[in-house]
Amino acid sequence: MFVPNADPDREAMLKTIGVERIEDLFTDVPEGYRFPKLNLPEALSEMEAYAHLSELAQANSSVRDLTCFLGAGAYHHYIPAVVDAIIQRGEFLTAYTPYQPEVSQGTLQAIFEYQSLMALLTGMEVCNASHYDGATAAAEAVIMAYHHFRGKRTKVLVSHALHPQYRATIRTYMQGYTQLTITGDECTDCDPLAGPEVLLRAIDTNTALVIVQYPDFLGRIYDYTELANTAHQAGALFAIAVNPIALGLLKPPGEFGADIVIGEGQPLGIPLSFGGPYLGIFATRKEFVRKIAGRLVGETVDQDGKRAYVLTLTAREQHIRREKATSNICSNQGLMALASTVYLSLLGKQGLRQVAELCYQKAHYAADLISQIPGYTVCSNAPFFHEFVVCCPKPVSEINQALLEYGILGGFDLSTDYPGLKNAMLIAVTEMNTREEIETLRDVLEDISHE
Repeated sequence: MFVPNADPDREAMLKTIGVERIEDLFTDVPEGYRFPKLNLPEALSEMEAYAHLSELAQANSSVRDLTCFLGAGAYHHYIPAVVDAIIQRGEFLTAYTPYQPEVSQGTLQAIFEYQSLMALLTGMEVCNASHYDGATAAAEAVIMAYHHFRGKRTKVLVSHALHPQYRATIRTYMQGYTQLTITGDECTDCDPLAGPEVLLRAIDTNTALVIVQYPDFLGRIYDYTELANTAHQAGALFAIAVNPIALGLLKPPGEFGADIVIGEGQPLGIPLSFGGPYLGIFATRKEFVRKIAGRLVGETVDQDGKRAYVLTLTAREQHIRREKATSNICSNQGLMALASTVYLSLLGKQGLRQVAELCYQKAHYAADLISQIPGYTVCSNAPFFHEFVVCCPKPVSEINQALLEYGILGGFDLSTDYPGLKNAMLIAVTEMNTREEIETLRDVLEDISHE
C-alpha cells in the first residue's frame, strides 16, 4: 500500500497530538486484541497483483462474452463512450457531496439538470437525486406515504407484479413500523398472470399507498388510470415504478394520476453490475416536496444577479438534523445521476424514443419467433414492452444451462418468485440484440426442446 507520509511527517503529527508512537493510539483496545497476527499471503507487486486478479476475473462471464436475454430489472443497453469520459473527469469523480454551494456549482448544476430531465420524463413536478436503487426508492415511497397520513392509515397495497426484490426491500425497511400492513402481493392461490384489476377491491379508506409497476415485472403494459382514480377516491396515494427507457415510448405515469414515480435508473447509461452502483429514481408532485427524502437542488441568483444552484429543502438530510434524518444519499449517487444525465442529454427525446422503439420491435420479433416453436408459448396476451413471459416445455434451469453452452445468457426463471409459473421464463430483448442473435435463440430453443 502506498502511504504518502514520510517518517518526519508522521513524527510531527504524533508530536502534535501528544503521543510518542502510533501504537499508543490503540491503548483503548484490549491488549489481547491489538495487532493480531493475520494469516495473509506474501505481498505481491502491482504487476503480480494485476495478473492474479485478471486470472480470477476470467472465471466470470459477462454480457461482453455472452449474448444476453436476461433482464428482470437490470438491462443490457448501449452506453455511449462520452458518458464514462465525462463522469471520470476529476471534478465529478472525486467531488464530495455539495454542501458548500460556493465551491460546488458544477455538481449542483449537474444534479439540477438530472432532476429536470427526470421530471420531464416521468411527467411529474419534482424529482430528487437520488436513492441507491429502484428497490430503496420504492421503500422510500412507502415511508413518505405513511408519514403523509401521520400513521393514521396503516395499509400499503402492493401489486404482485412489482419486482420481487422491491417488495422484499419494502418489508425490510418497514420492519419497525409495527402498525403497518403490507399486503396485496401474496398471490398464493391466485393467477400469477392476473392484471392490476385484482387490486381494485382491496383498496379502502385505510389504504395509505397503492404501488404498481409500469411495465410490470412480467413485462406487461397496463393503463392504470382506473386504479389511480379508485385509490384517490379512497384518499390513498398512488405510486408507479417505471423502467425509464420505456417512458421514451409510453405515456408518462404523471398522466395516469400518479402521486409518486419510482424506478431503477440503471438503463440510463449505467453498466450492468453485480449489486450496483445503480440509481433510484424518485419523483412526485409539488405538494409533497417537503416530505420526500433525498437531495433537491434549486436554481436561484446570487447577490450579483447571476444564476446559481443550491441545495434546498434539506430538512430530512443528515447534516441538518442527524437524529431525525432519513436521507441516505451519498456522493456516489450523485455520480450515477450524472451518468444518466449525460446519457439522456446525448440521446435527447428522439434518441430515447429510438432506443425504446428498437427494444419494443426486437422483443416482439423474438416473441413471435419463439411462439412458433412447438412446446413454447408466450404466456400472456397483455401488451408488453421489451420483456415477455415464455412457458417452456422443460424447467427453465435446464434450458438456461443448455443455452449457456451456446454462449447465450437465458431469461429469468420465474418459478423462483412465482411458484404458479413453473417452467416459465422472462426474456428481455434490447437494442443490443441483433436479428441474428434473436434467430439463434429461436434455433437453440427449438433444438433444446428435442433433447
